[in-house]
Formats: sequence, structure tokens, C-alpha cells
Amino acid sequence: MWYWKKLSQEERKTRIQEALLENINFIEDISLGYPASKLDGQVFYDAPFLKEAPTLQTFVANPNHIGCHTLGASENVFSGTHELEREVLNVLAVDVFKAKPHSFDGYISPGGTEANIQALWMYRNYFRYKKEAELHEIAILASEDTHYSIPKGANLLHLDWIKVPVATDTRAIDKNALEKLVIEAKQNGKKYFIVVSNLGTTMFGSVDHPEDYISVLEKHHLDYKLHIDGAYGGFVYPFSNESSTINFSNPNISSITIDAHKMLQAPYGTGVFICRKGLIENVLTKEAAYVEGMDLTLCGSRSGANAIAVWMILFTYGPNGWFEKVSVLQMRTQFLCKELDRLGIVYFREPHMNIVTLDATYIPKSLAAKYHLVPENHHGDNLWYKIVLMHHVEVEHLTTFIADLKAALLCLKTN
Repeated sequence: MWYWKKLSQEERKTRIQEALLENINFIEDISLGYPASKLDGQVFYDAPFLKEAPTLQTFVANPNHIGCHTLGASENVFSGTHELEREVLNVLAVDVFKAKPHSFDGYISPGGTEANIQALWMYRNYFRYKKEAELHEIAILASEDTHYSIPKGANLLHLDWIKVPVATDTRAIDKNALEKLVIEAKQNGKKYFIVVSNLGTTMFGSVDHPEDYISVLEKHHLDYKLHIDGAYGGFVYPFSNESSTINFSNPNISSITIDAHKMLQAPYGTGVFICRKGLIENVLTKEAAYVEGMDLTLCGSRSGANAIAVWMILFTYGPNGWFEKVSVLQMRTQFLCKELDRLGIVYFREPHMNIVTLDATYIPKSLAAKYHLVPENHHGDNLWYKIVLMHHVEVEHLTTFIADLKAALLCLKTN
């Protein structure tokens, strides 16, 4: 590990308070030009307990993390907390996803949806600016299980989404169908492909093999950029599968999305976007000339408190502590799967993930409602319900669910 280590509570508190001292203080400093201030003191009062709660202290101080702090200058009045965001990105890009130091750009985004759209936007512009591609020559290639942010981004960016089928039982990409779709797209004038490969899909936790896309596109001599959507799996898979090469050690992978507000338990609205150097400049908004440095993000202004929350979590656990946490969740997932096997329940589980998706024919709707199982479709027939083994899901919760499921199955048999 180059950057990631465990810090004591006092070390964490001191580091954040030092960073806040490097930022502008809207109470004490004369600041006439910024359309910003600390949070309204009539509502978010500066309570004494904040001195022992550095993340909340940052929330009240209200630093703006507009821009991309891995490239060029940034708003100097928030330099202290910008540096902590860079420390987070170093941990994730280098220590977790195997990038070389100083070889990447990125930022803490307002969620995985924006981070994915940021990737699509960046690659669309890359092909237009660097390859002189016409819009109709560019397509998005992603599986039918991919996150809804991809069709949302396709709609915003006026790009076609080529939806690749997956196998029902394994959720693996159908390579034969993929090749047929690529050949058809090529015949229809598509020359440039933005590939989104899933590292833990929302419903199944399934993991795509990037090489499935790479082999087909290179076989047909097509130009592409490969993005990994690890919004869910990014804080699980690299730790549960230490031999994984779905990271920047693969030269064909150019960017990665991670969500900190899922497995990392950061506040909602906390995602991460990381890409290789030389790409993010394609989304520079030159018109934002009043912003010091460059605005290279979709959102523009964003809360520095979210970046500090991620910093706090990472440096509270350290790499060993996080590995232990993921290992515990894996054991609970295995426990659930063994119980489902005993009952003969059909389910899907990617071996290195902590999502179990159950065949809906075995699950009465009343049981799904009682345990807040998430359906595949809230507005139609359901084939699947999912259970996510998050930190709050204890073995005792699982045993209670299994007992109710046994009773429900017995009731079905007797009727």
C-alpha cells in the first residue's frame, strides 16, 4: 500500500482540523467575492460537540470542492480539504485499483450515476475531438443488466445504447450475441464504442468479464474506450477477490466508477470517478472562467464534506480493517446461500459479492414486503427479489428470514 493506512481518532481529528485551518474561514476572514458562506448559523449552529466531530465540523464549514483537484489549480480558499480529497483518490486509484502514482485524474462525485455519465460524456467528446467522429458513429455498449444511469446518459448525450443480452442463470454476457450486435452496428456505420463493463450489477451483483468486450471489438478492428461501473462492487470485489485484474493494471481499462454511499456507508450523494491521465480534459468547460483552475466535472460545485466523510472512513479502517469487514459480509452471504441450498431455493450469487438474488416464484409477496426485499420491477411482474448483505444485516436477521421462508414453503406444499 502506497497511501492507505489506519489512523487513530486523534490523528484523524487533527488532520481534518488542520485542513480546515488552511481553508477560508467565512466568520473571521474578509471574503467579498465568493457566493458562499458557512452554513446558516441560525439553523446549523456551531455547537461545542463539533470539535470532536470533524466530519460534521466540515459539513458546517461548507467547503466547495468545485473542479478536479488532480489536474492544475483549484480554488485556493479551500486548498486544505482539497488536499484530503486528493488523498482519498490516491488510496482508491493506486492502492485499490492498481494505478501508478500520478497517472490518473478524478473527483468525488455526487453519486455513481453522475460518475457514469461523466465517463460517457468524456469518451463521447474524446471521439469527437480526437478522432473527428460524428455523433451517429459513436455507440454505447453495455449489458441488459447495466445500471439505469447508462440509458439516462445515452439519452442526455444523444448516443445509441446497444444492449447486450446475458444468460439467465449466470448473468454472463452472451458473447455470440455481442459479436452479432457489434457486426450489425459496424454495418450501420458505428465506428467508435464506449464500453461499460459491470463490476457488481445493481440487481444481481454480477461481474462482467471485460475481456469479452475487448476480444470482440479488437477482432473487428474497432476503436473503443472501456469504463468499469464498480458503483456497487468497487468496495467489495477488489478485497474479496484479490486476484482480480479488473483495475488499472489492465491497460484497456480507462476509467472506473465507485459509490461510497453504498458499501462504504458514506452519506448519500457520494460517488467517485477515476480515469487515466489525458482524458478528462475532453470535458473542460472553458466558459467557467471565473472558477480558479478548470471545471472538468458534470456537477460543478459539490460539497467537500462528502470527500471528508470518505477520507474518515478509509483512514479509520485502514486496508486490513476494511478487508476484515468485507470478509465478515462474505461469510454471512455464504451462510445465507447454504440455508437456501438446504431449502432448494433457486438463486443467483456472484461468488465474490454480497448480493443474493432469489427466484421470485419461491418468495410470497407478503414475505418480500415484511423483509423489504427489493424486486426487479416495482411496476410489473417480478422474476427476482434481492437481498443485500450490508453491515447492519446480522446472522440473526437471516435465521429469522429463513425460518419464515421455511414456514411459507411448507404452507404452499400443504395447500
